[in-house]
Amino acid sequence: MAGSQNYLAVIKVVGIGGGGVNAVNRMIESGLKGVEFIAINTDAQALLMSDADVKLDVGKEITRGLGAGADPEVGRKAAEDHGEEIEEVLRGADMVFVTAGEGGGTGTGGAPVVAKIARSLGALTIGVVTRPFTFEGRRRSSQAESGIEALQSEVDTLIVIPNDRLLSIADKQVSMLDAFKSADQVLLSGVQGITDLITTPGLINLDFADVKSVMQGAGSALMGIGSSRGDDRALQAAELAVSSPLLEASIDGAYGVLLSIQGGSDLGLYEVSEAARLVQEAAHPDANIIFGSVIDDALGDEVRVTVIAAGFEGGGPTPRSESSPLARPERATRQEGANRALGAGRGASASSAPSRPEPRPARSADSASAAPATSGGWGVPQQSFAPSQQEAQGGFHGESTDPADSEQEAPQQAQPFSQQGQDPQGQAFGDARGAQPVQPAPVQRQPSPVQPPRVEEPPADDDDLDLPSFLK
Repeated sequence: MAGSQNYLAVIKVVGIGGGGVNAVNRMIESGLKGVEFIAINTDAQALLMSDADVKLDVGKEITRGLGAGADPEVGRKAAEDHGEEIEEVLRGADMVFVTAGEGGGTGTGGAPVVAKIARSLGALTIGVVTRPFTFEGRRRSSQAESGIEALQSEVDTLIVIPNDRLLSIADKQVSMLDAFKSADQVLLSGVQGITDLITTPGLINLDFADVKSVMQGAGSALMGIGSSRGDDRALQAAELAVSSPLLEASIDGAYGVLLSIQGGSDLGLYEVSEAARLVQEAAHPDANIIFGSVIDDALGDEVRVTVIAAGFEGGGPTPRSESSPLARPERATRQEGANRALGAGRGASASSAPSRPEPRPARSADSASAAPATSGGWGVPQQSFAPSQQEAQGGFHGESTDPADSEQEAPQQAQPFSQQGQDPQGQAFGDARGAQPVQPAPVQRQPSPVQPPRVEEPPADDDDLDLPSFLK
């Protein structure tokens, strides 16, 4: 019975650099079980604060325990100089997670070295790293991209968590400390979502071979996380995981999918089936979906779904479109509408203007100053030009040019005015052909579209004022 221990998969989690060690500390605090934690750093002081099972202070000869100074070359050299020690602590592992915060020195330069050693020992090697926030600077972002590219070639599967996408799910008042804790929490979720499938007894159990069949040599991978409560909780959590802001690309076309569903003891098989069906429809039709369900009564009525998609054609997933949906066109202002109507009217006046002669231009500024600043209820300033009848009847924002329609709308626009000198709805003007003003008459429907507009006598003490016809 001496070989009974071989029935358990040996899983080791290596945190390298400041970000990686912080992530390991977070996993230890959360109570992640069934794994061995290893912390590797060039910063001796930060390493002392770690609760990892194994601690490796690398690069003492180069950095004197003071860190890599955000230089990936220093981090790489430090890891290579202690390659034998790293190999010793990784020996015997079936699965090795290499976690780091990309963009710095030790993690960016040392993670590929650790991954290469782990893979040479025959372990399934999975990289789980973060891409830095934009506010951390362009240099750090550039170093992160180089580090991710180097790590990609040394692991079976690489999961990259973009920190910037955490901003889309975080509160605007979140502190810097909480923001980086959130990044550590995502790294924890990525590792825990895989290890729990193997180490924790569940409603539907998986073994190490199942996970290995999906993740060995898979290349780039995506991870989405979702949680929900109440009705349709499992289905909603699966929808959130598939459309997670953490996904930089779509899981469409993934040939390998790991699906982890966690819930309390009341989690039903039907709920699990619904969530799994949704993920299956989002992946490739021929995808190998490795699916397990873990019971954790500490979750209460909450259901958590973790989706890890890998095995894409062409070596990587299809980037998710960054284009936003077409926005509804904004309603133009009245002045813009008037200007467009006038411009269109001038272009068409030669062929479609009515036979009615043009009205006289508006009077001088002295005469016009007696009139209100706006007219017709539109809030349009009076103009010094006189547009054609078609321009006036063309309306704003593509309104009907039928005079009959204008007459039907006129009674709705008319409003009482009690103060002398106010122009009710802009209809108090003289006859455009020079006729004397007439007494106000009830609104009558014009018998023909070509009839001139109605005229009304202005108030007794108001000047005879011609307004542009498009305000009629």
